Amino acid sequence: MNKEREKIRETRRWVIKIGSTLITDNGCGLKHNLLDNWVNQISTLNDHGIEIVIVSSGAVAEGLTRLGWDKRPNVVHKLQAAAAVGQMGLIQAYEVCFQKYNKRTAQVLLTHDDITNRTRYLNARTSLNTLLQLGVIPIVNENDTVATDEIRFGDNDTLAGLVANLIDAELLVLLTDQKGLYTSDPRKNKSARFIEQAEVSDESLKKYAGNSSNHGCGGMRTKLKAASIAAKSDTQTVIASGNEKSILLKIADGDLIGTLLTTPKQTLRARKQWLANQSHLKGTITLDSGAVTALIKNGKSLLPIGVKSITGEFKRGEIISCVDQDGKEIARGLSNYNSVQAALIIGKSSKEIQELLDCAEEDEIIHRDNMIMIQS
Repeated sequence: MNKEREKIRETRRWVIKIGSTLITDNGCGLKHNLLDNWVNQISTLNDHGIEIVIVSSGAVAEGLTRLGWDKRPNVVHKLQAAAAVGQMGLIQAYEVCFQKYNKRTAQVLLTHDDITNRTRYLNARTSLNTLLQLGVIPIVNENDTVATDEIRFGDNDTLAGLVANLIDAELLVLLTDQKGLYTSDPRKNKSARFIEQAEVSDESLKKYAGNSSNHGCGGMRTKLKAASIAAKSDTQTVIASGNEKSILLKIADGDLIGTLLTTPKQTLRARKQWLANQSHLKGTITLDSGAVTALIKNGKSLLPIGVKSITGEFKRGEIISCVDQDGKEIARGLSNYNSVQAALIIGKSSKEIQELLDCAEEDEIIHRDNMIMIQS
């Protein structure tokens, strides 16, 4: 077992994407027996302390079957209708399977705005993290019914990569009908060489990616894109065959299976890179010495009890600066509260916050994952 594979054994938060070619019977309905097999493995991993978010294809294909259509329509509103109808069957199938293993699930439908709008981004992130903390397994899909070509993710591989960013997943698993990534399509070229491991930033990988299948929107090209997105949050990716027996358990054991795409050695997480490059700050929070120490030396989130004063007007999800009592910037990050709420809770404990605000969003004014250190 190599060092990178061994790291997988220690991961505790995964995003698993199951593709259309796997979950549907050649685009006609769902393969319920295979779905139950994956759910069994996911439940086992969850029992061993791994938090899992599923990004599942199959809604449109299931909708085609329920509507009696024999091919995927090209008209957007018909695709949206198929997705709406099929989503019912897809989630019902997952719910029935997971109930066998006493697991609770939740349906989460995301749009492009939920990722690009900072307030909605924080809301989506908080919702998913809360579900995971409650022991629930979220099943994520794009909200095709309201998405248009201009604002779609485009495919569930890309969505899976973005969800990995959203929840700071340690591993992204992309299940497909192929063993992993090859130097060319092994179905057409018998001499195609299997790629066991590579760094996701390796430009030569792009020339190996093929086109998409008929029933999904993805292919190896979109899987490489998803891996690149996930790598921005320092998330490794495994592309593997969902048809392989006990595939998820083997990945968790660090077996040499599938293609492992590692992250660059020095990675500044995308969200923190974005924060570091922002110059338009909406407000300033002055910290006491204890809070400064907690941020710099202990790597903690910013709690209201360590705040001395607040200046400026800002909304939830906007960027604010954290300074010490000499005015020196220590950090900056996304505020979990607007300026009015923040002013009410400065110097307060978590219990006092709940009493002051009818609906307290978070214990922290700025969570560590949404913060970049300026002074260390």
